[in-house]
Amino acid sequence: MFLLDTPVSLAYDLVTGLSDLLRPVAGGLATAAAITVFTAAVRLLLVPLAVAAARGERVRSRLLPKIQALQSKHARNPQRLRRETAALYEAEGATPLAGCLPMFAQMPIFMVMYRLFVSASVAGHQNLLLAHTLLGVPLGQNWVGLVGGGLFAPPSLVFLGLFALLAAVALWTSRRAAKAGAAAGTGTGAEAAMGAVARIMPFGTVVVAAFVPLAAGLYLLTSGLWTAVERAVLYRRIVAAA
Repeated sequence: MFLLDTPVSLAYDLVTGLSDLLRPVAGGLATAAAITVFTAAVRLLLVPLAVAAARGERVRSRLLPKIQALQSKHARNPQRLRRETAALYEAEGATPLAGCLPMFAQMPIFMVMYRLFVSASVAGHQNLLLAHTLLGVPLGQNWVGLVGGGLFAPPSLVFLGLFALLAAVALWTSRRAAKAGAAAGTGTGAEAAMGAVARIMPFGTVVVAAFVPLAAGLYLLTSGLWTAVERAVLYRRIVAAA
């Protein structure tokens, strides 16, 4: 926990500064807008990892005929198949896990955003961000804590709107993942499993958003939208162009 104190303090200063900067334009939505801008800045820094992931997908598509040949040749020897497949990827300087790099890199940032809006104090001072709201709902509030006040009460409706947007983004992302998987073929059993996870995982954001602060839900929505657009652009420019 102590390792997160400095990143949380830095995030507090960045979000607060962005909020002050945006207030003349965004008014009461300034802090929510600051979280959106903060998230977009994080994703911009992670673009090189996304490009690497797209290039890895292009390599996997190119290697698919060789992988399928190995599957046929070593169908009765799973250990030999794994070794030969790993050697093939190594020779190409690729890895099946390349597509997961942006997601793994984001996890610490998401945890920082979560900590920022559940901590009463930051760097020994009162966390003033907890007093900021979106459409009347505190950014540190989670949906589960509001259910007792009525599913369709105004504060709950803000979360339901967030869930609907997250679900829409998840559906789009899942469909694109399914389309990309169909174009690439079946691959190895491990790759097929990862493809299934890639199609299901986006919907997990809806579940997570019900338990984390509203601010963290905004992070998930912004990051999800960025991912959807980023994958569409990179797939067209790098993967499909191969």
